[in-house]
Amino acid sequence: MRIIPRKYPIGLAARVKCSLNDVIVALLSLVIVSCGQVHETENGALPNIILINVDDLGYGDLSCYGATKVNTPHIDRLASEGMKFTDAHSASAVCTPSRYAILTGKYPFKEGLWGPLRLNQKLIVDTTQITIARLLKNKAYQTAYFGKWHLGFGNETPTDWNAPLVPGPLQLGFDYYYGIPFVNSGPPYVFVENDRVVGLDADDPIVFGGKPASKTPVYPHKRENLFAGGAKAHALYKDNEMGKVLAEKSVEWIRKDRDSPFFLYLIPTHIHHPFTPASKFEGSSQAGIYGDFIHELDWMVGEMVAAVEEMGMTDNTLIILTSNNGGMLSVAGQEAWKLGHHNNGELLGFKYDAWEGGHRIPLIAKWPAKIQKGVVSEALVGNLDYLATFAEIIGEDLEGEAAKDSFSFLSSLLGSEDRQVRKELVLAPRHESHLALRQGKWLFIDAQGSGGFTSEDIGSQTLGGAAAHVFTKHINSDIEDGKYKASAPPAQLYDLDSDLSQTTNLYNQFPEIRDQMRARLNELRGQDEQ
Repeated sequence: MRIIPRKYPIGLAARVKCSLNDVIVALLSLVIVSCGQVHETENGALPNIILINVDDLGYGDLSCYGATKVNTPHIDRLASEGMKFTDAHSASAVCTPSRYAILTGKYPFKEGLWGPLRLNQKLIVDTTQITIARLLKNKAYQTAYFGKWHLGFGNETPTDWNAPLVPGPLQLGFDYYYGIPFVNSGPPYVFVENDRVVGLDADDPIVFGGKPASKTPVYPHKRENLFAGGAKAHALYKDNEMGKVLAEKSVEWIRKDRDSPFFLYLIPTHIHHPFTPASKFEGSSQAGIYGDFIHELDWMVGEMVAAVEEMGMTDNTLIILTSNNGGMLSVAGQEAWKLGHHNNGELLGFKYDAWEGGHRIPLIAKWPAKIQKGVVSEALVGNLDYLATFAEIIGEDLEGEAAKDSFSFLSSLLGSEDRQVRKELVLAPRHESHLALRQGKWLFIDAQGSGGFTSEDIGSQTLGGAAAHVFTKHINSDIEDGKYKASAPPAQLYDLDSDLSQTTNLYNQFPEIRDQMRARLNELRGQDEQ
């Protein structure tokens, strides 16, 4: 059956005033769609959905995206048996806002989210709004979240870690949560199950700023623990067992007996620093400990795929693997670079940047019942588009802000490459001054430079910007010897079709395009045209 294309984001068409005939045609179209290939399989079953959102996985970190110093057979298999996207992006090049975009389908810059959430902060997601989990739960899906949270807990700051961590994941549509509450490079170093710290003894409460701090393994670029108490809870947290724990928890949940579809959302600590692969993966790659951590990630994916296969659910399970932002030129990233592994491939820039390396990310989708094998898609996709895509899969409409920001790319998954749904995408780096806009082949950045890390010291954990070019040997027309030229334009315009590596700033050559995109970006910002 032919798939009926939509001309609007999900939910928008429903708000357009129509004549009676238009309404009849629209209703008939919905009937046709619901009986066909959009949101049901031949036996009427909605698909299981597994979304794996890797932390800091760069565009060049997988062998199926061209990496030669690491080997990712399980992830490569997803690509060969499904679809690989080459123009997928995170709405933010920063962790917390990026995950906010995935969860809510909304641009994080509209909420003033630019940097990573700080320690002990309250929940930053409105519990009354739609999320990918609540959307699916409302359709009788069983929902679970495993791994890094980093979106805050409770209604008050600072967080009370000894009380129920409410609101949190369970109040946003997840039936079950197990993971780390903050980030693997920052305390508290404990696990949370649903809304409680795992292993917490009421007679040994967790105390922020208490002395002495509870013991936790020490690794390079892992912040010292700032919490006393909770000794039993802290003892359960072992960095080099994190991959094993999250894989086992995910597989155990996949194997549960159930009579309804499920949605599993995994955010592993991989490949965010500190790099702590299990001993069996140490030395397994040609990219140092950075590559070894990727190898453990690949193993985790393999375990989850095997569980789906063992349960006989392969055909009607949609598995998506992606990243929350581009790869980081951390100390381990620099060591991998010296060994020939370029974590963002030939792209300019890194995590936090408005340049392509900050937000262009891997995206792989496998769904044997619907997606053809070995397809490469050039569709423009943003990570805030999962909400609308999942909505179309299950036959639901969206309303409100999410309907404005999130666009379904189901047509691309089903092979309709002739219909490009998303025409533009706002891309947010760490600094608000460098907000960027993508339209077609053009990328406009409304400032000089990357908008991300700015350390000039090679060997620094936050090496970035122009200074990083001395180390990486990237070429950009605005930069010479690690400095911005006096003659460099005040902003940037790139033709990504002919110059994906962003070697040449065309700001002065195409003033009409530049001015039009700046005006549009200001409109999206809610500003008056300057």
